[in-house]
Amino acid sequence: MSSEALRIRPFHQVDVFSDVPYLGNPLAVVVDAEGLSTETMQHFANWTNLSETTFLLPPTDPQADYKVRIFTGSEEFPFAGHPTLGSAHTWLQAGGVPKTDGVLVQECGAGLVRVKHDAGRLAFAAPPLTRFGPVDDDVRAQLAAGLRLTKDALLDASWLVNGPRWIGVLLGSADQVLTIEPDLVAMGDLKVGVIGPHEPGAAVDFEVRTFIPGDAMVEDPVTGSFNAGAAQWLIGSGRAPDEYVAAQGTVLGRAGRVHIKAEDGEIWVGGASATCIEGTVLL
Repeated sequence: MSSEALRIRPFHQVDVFSDVPYLGNPLAVVVDAEGLSTETMQHFANWTNLSETTFLLPPTDPQADYKVRIFTGSEEFPFAGHPTLGSAHTWLQAGGVPKTDGVLVQECGAGLVRVKHDAGRLAFAAPPLTRFGPVDDDVRAQLAAGLRLTKDALLDASWLVNGPRWIGVLLGSADQVLTIEPDLVAMGDLKVGVIGPHEPGAAVDFEVRTFIPGDAMVEDPVTGSFNAGAAQWLIGSGRAPDEYVAAQGTVLGRAGRVHIKAEDGEIWVGGASATCIEGTVLL
């Protein structure tokens, strides 16, 4: 940790992708991060022991309302989904006023990301995929081994890179997704999201689980970036409707709900956010 002078800064801890606090994915947010070095941000993100911690800064792009830097316990991400919604929620709660009514523009490592209100929730415009396409046979075999499934059970498997290097795996049913017991050693360093449909008439349309081998949290409670990539993949191929709800975190005792909508050629990824802790931090 660097030797810059410490000072009191506003700090929030937000639950994202759940209407009920403590059933979504928590996010730590340092509201005023001006003057903090990258080293200090990374050190603090490691200390919070959450999947991600964000730091709000004044924008450097004149089109943006604010800038965010996103850290896991071990690295900085150019973009991530639940940190985007949680940071936007916190910026507004801290008194931020967007330049354009109803639409926030977030500056992050992946560029500018728009966030809007949709049906009482915030939703972000899914960023473009920087790598998209079927995985090769060796990776598919590794995925099957890591998920303890036959290769035939993987209906499709594709790169869905939009910052994090996700691979999406489509299974035939939500029940298959829920019963996975992954072999994280076999999965190696692959970041894998698995999605499968619920029966027609169920309260939600798809079930999602994401696995991050080697990270402190091997299964993520709710993952906006993966759901953004999966929506582009599945809606684009006609395997999902233009609007649907995905559940995530069920196996972990969470009740994450990700609201997807394709509108005017864009995919919007929405979810509820709730501030659970509000105070200050010495940084």
